[in-house]
Amino acid sequence: MLTVGLTGGIGAGKSTVGDLLVAKGAILVDADRIAREVVAPGGPAYQPMIDRFGTGILDADGNIDRPAVAAIVFGDPEALAALNAITHPAIGVAMMQRKDGFAATDDIVILDIPLLKEAHRQMLSLAAVVVVDTPTEVALDRLITIRGMSKEDAEARIASQIDRHTRLQGADLVVDNSGDERHLAKEVDRTWDALVELRNGANP
Repeated sequence: MLTVGLTGGIGAGKSTVGDLLVAKGAILVDADRIAREVVAPGGPAYQPMIDRFGTGILDADGNIDRPAVAAIVFGDPEALAALNAITHPAIGVAMMQRKDGFAATDDIVILDIPLLKEAHRQMLSLAAVVVVDTPTEVALDRLITIRGMSKEDAEARIASQIDRHTRLQGADLVVDNSGDERHLAKEVDRTWDALVELRNGANP
């Protein structure tokens, strides 16, 4: 098994790259998907979230309303730190369990982690980190035109993340997603070939 981290800023196209890598044969473990699972009723973070933020974060069906939580923590560092302290350990444990399920295979396992940090590289034994990169102005335009965000909201979301320069410093491979679909396909082809070579070198 080759374990690879995949990250990128909001609007960079990380999910699209993840889907293209899956189409080539990769296994994808998505942190966002797991984040939804751990806060679902019965999940390890469900009751701690209610204990910390109150029943006002629940929708009519008793599920945690993610936009309601976002409204509480956005712009409130203390509330955001509390949220992260509840959810991040549960997400980390689940990701490690999913990853370890492929330990006896020669699969390339992609861990999609939006806010990937150096600690993740060691904790998850990542052989490489792939960063999906796009200029900030391109990401901003995508968030406004494709996701329908206001310019102010889009700028705030970008500003709240790891800055582009820091993200690129932690990259072993960079996927440039500043062009069209054909350009991205070529970038993913190049990245996949590099990952296969890395896997084959690790498993002669």
